[in-house]
This record gives sequence, C-alpha cells and structure tokens, in this order.
Amino acid sequence: MDTARIVKEIDTEIARLTSARNILIGSNSGNHARLDTKNVSSRGVASPKRANRLSAAGRRKLSEMMKKRWAERRKKAAAKAK
Repeated sequence: MDTARIVKEIDTEIARLTSARNILIGSNSGNHARLDTKNVSSRGVASPKRANRLSAAGRRKLSEMMKKRWAERRKKAAAKAK
C-alpha cells in the first residue's frame, strides 16, 4: 500500500468518526463538548462523583482497627524472627 493512500484513508476515518461524535453529542457546528476525563468510565459515560461513605467516627474506628491489626502482625513477625 502507498503511504499517501494510507494517510488519506486515516483522514477519511477521522472525519467519519468526528461526524459520528458530533451527531451523538448533538452538535454539528464543530464545537466539541468537553467531557471531564477524570469521571469517565471505560464505556465513555460520565459517572457521578462519589461522596465519602464513612463518617469521621467510622474512619477513626477503622484506623484503630488497622493499627491493632498491624501491631499483631509485627508481634508475630518478631516472634518468628527469634
């Protein structure tokens, strides 16, 4: 295949995809709507921002539990080392 022909086919495909995108977002004027890429899933749909699900008391309790868990692990590791 000729390089110029490949480039022409790529340009044609880009134009086709751009046109399809404009139709899907409802804007044929060439102005592209911007999506917040941080909140876009793999399906390309913007997902709502998630609120914190733990209260301050819940986070504190979880922190204490994790500290206790890691202390026990350190204690077991120290016992194995001896």
